[in-house]
Amino acid sequence: MKVLFLGDVVGEAGRETSRIAIGRLRQKAQIDFVVVNGENAAGGNGITPKITYELLRYGADVITLGDHAWDQREIVPFLADEPRLLRPLNFPPNTPGAGSIVVQGNGKKLGVLCALGRTFMTPQTDNPFLTVRPVLEAIRRETPCILVDFHSEATSEKIAFGRYLDGQVSAVVGTHTHVQTADGKILPGGTAYLTDAGFCGAHDSVIGRDVAPVIQRYVTILPQRFGLATKGLQADGVLLTLDDLSGRALEIEPIQLAI
Repeated sequence: MKVLFLGDVVGEAGRETSRIAIGRLRQKAQIDFVVVNGENAAGGNGITPKITYELLRYGADVITLGDHAWDQREIVPFLADEPRLLRPLNFPPNTPGAGSIVVQGNGKKLGVLCALGRTFMTPQTDNPFLTVRPVLEAIRRETPCILVDFHSEATSEKIAFGRYLDGQVSAVVGTHTHVQTADGKILPGGTAYLTDAGFCGAHDSVIGRDVAPVIQRYVTILPQRFGLATKGLQADGVLLTLDDLSGRALEIEPIQLAI
């Protein structure tokens, strides 16, 4: 099984980048499933129903969210009706939407779930280390192939979560910091791991935002409007090769595709 995961899609530039990247890579790499983190897709803050369908139309099978899940008001009722759009599973009980899904295609099944870290993160949520267990048990009854998007700030929390799930899932890929890390590996139990996938969008920037106002904020500490950058389009992510029967990762290939 081949799975393409794309890091945080940032604004319109990120959406266009993901469209091109999915189109180029799906056939070239014979990809079975595409998972995209879309939590910055609407002007850098959250996602809308319209943009959700846009990313699905581009070829995403599942879209994950994170701490910006609720930034766009219209997404709250929409989450309850669109199972391919996931909010973190460790949000409080009775929160609209779901944190996991099993998708099917090409005679194969892939479980996808997302969770939100707690170190240096808001909002404060339930403990992902504890809440992930029952979700995994349910998914494993349908498929051994499981991808986890862990949306978190602290490198240590991401590494610990990857080690915690080693041998229980196919891959743990971190998101949120928008900077792809160079630590892609397959852990001893057969789980592929990458601390952060990076982001899709304008890389001639400060993690997707215009450079000048960010520098001005650091220099003066005065409020600035952080507009979205538009140049240097690049799609960051990871290509995973999984064993269909065992769910073990066979290969992890980080991607930085200039558009």
